Amino acid sequence: MNNSGVRPVSVWFRSVMLSLMTVSLLFSVSAYAEPLRWASDGTSNVPYTFHDPSNESRMEGFEYDIMQEIGRRLGRETEFVQNDWDGLIPGLQRGFYDMVIDGIEMTPEHTQALDFSKPYYVTSERIVVRRDQAGLDSFERLGGHTVGTLKDTLAERMLRDRPDVTIRSYDEESNAFADLKAGRLDAILLDGPIALYYGESDPELRLVGPPIGHLSYGIAFRQGGNVALRQRVDAALAEMTQDGTLHRILARWNLWTPEMAEWSGDHSEPMIEPVEWTRYLAATAPSRGLKARAERYIGFLPLIFRGALMTLAVSACAMVLAVGLGMFLALVRRYGPRWSAILAGVYIEVVRGTPLLIQILFIFYGLPAIGIRLSPFVAGVLGLGLNYAAYEAENYRAGLQSVARGQTEAATALNMTHFQALRYVVVPQAFRVVVPVMTNDFISLLKDSSLVSIITLTELSQTYVRLSSTYFDYFGTGLMVGAAYLLLGLPFVRLAKIAEKRLSVGERRSSADH
Repeated sequence: MNNSGVRPVSVWFRSVMLSLMTVSLLFSVSAYAEPLRWASDGTSNVPYTFHDPSNESRMEGFEYDIMQEIGRRLGRETEFVQNDWDGLIPGLQRGFYDMVIDGIEMTPEHTQALDFSKPYYVTSERIVVRRDQAGLDSFERLGGHTVGTLKDTLAERMLRDRPDVTIRSYDEESNAFADLKAGRLDAILLDGPIALYYGESDPELRLVGPPIGHLSYGIAFRQGGNVALRQRVDAALAEMTQDGTLHRILARWNLWTPEMAEWSGDHSEPMIEPVEWTRYLAATAPSRGLKARAERYIGFLPLIFRGALMTLAVSACAMVLAVGLGMFLALVRRYGPRWSAILAGVYIEVVRGTPLLIQILFIFYGLPAIGIRLSPFVAGVLGLGLNYAAYEAENYRAGLQSVARGQTEAATALNMTHFQALRYVVVPQAFRVVVPVMTNDFISLLKDSSLVSIITLTELSQTYVRLSSTYFDYFGTGLMVGAAYLLLGLPFVRLAKIAEKRLSVGERRSSADH
């Protein structure tokens, strides 16, 4: 009797436990299958992570290949997240991605603020000069010259210790090389991979002198974050170093050096052709002839079109927000209670008195600290819209003040409420006054939308940086992107003129009827 009574309970208990284990397994598999999100600045980041010059929709680079291999060994899909250099670490600290790999030097300052994987590449600084220059072939001989480098790097710190050197620091390496070729710089001191791909690949430039200094690259993690993930990445990097996978990846990009052999202990010499280096040289070779240049520019059109669509979408949505909020602020400030007018005035002065760039960064990177996380598109629209609303409010307030007080009195004499007088009499007349100003503001907003590139949105200005830095063509690409901005703005100028004409016709008819 006891056995027959216990059996159903035990069966039920086992089935429940089996169900719980199944659910737990499903959850663990789901969590395990989440993509490995990693970030880098792929706009002008050769040879780390960048857009393939022969196919701009495809990402490549030696760090990109390393991340793909790490994802394979961890059994997880990898997801690349584009972010500007200045936003990479703030985005990591806010949890927008799991890690950052972008040639980040493992300096004492960086290791105090971030957790790092084991190094995956060691290199040194190299000097790049114009091909017709001579004499600047060592660090000591740079004295008395103007030398360019990247901000917040070992090269910059080394140059700052030389009071006899004039330093120019850049955010983008492509700009430094452009200045070197234009004669604004005498030399450039940069990390070995950058010097090789930007200097040695350019027929007007060359690398000179021996390697200088020593630095290591590591994958950055949020401090105190996912320790288990960092340990697994370390294990994967160790395996890649031991079995020669890291050697093969770097050799394909022509980046395996005696320094790497000494650091890794891998002194083997497998016959690995630098296929990626060769392909990059072929893809970025100067276009010879008008036909080849035209074909390259035609290939830019899809990218410029997508950038233009993003620019237009962000600008249009932001302008709608700016117009609506600006009108509300103007009405409150002119006709609202005193306390609301004061609040509106404070908002306007604070927004107009702080830079738009800071506002966008605060919305995207600052608000997550209080639990508000917005997508890049929404953050960009809010940043631009809230900023321009302050300027629109002052424009509308000026328009409202231009309407004679007798108009309101006449409306109330016709038994209109105060709200009806504003809606049907005052606001339409004020609107006629501010239409030209609104058009100018929209064109300004269209151009200021370039600032949203700092929060990972790829619009026209970001497209220009990517194409010009990849092909070293600032002139032709600049003309194309400038023409795109012009074409985006012209239709709205035309629409504004039509609106002005129709409003003036309506005003003349109203005067004639009167």
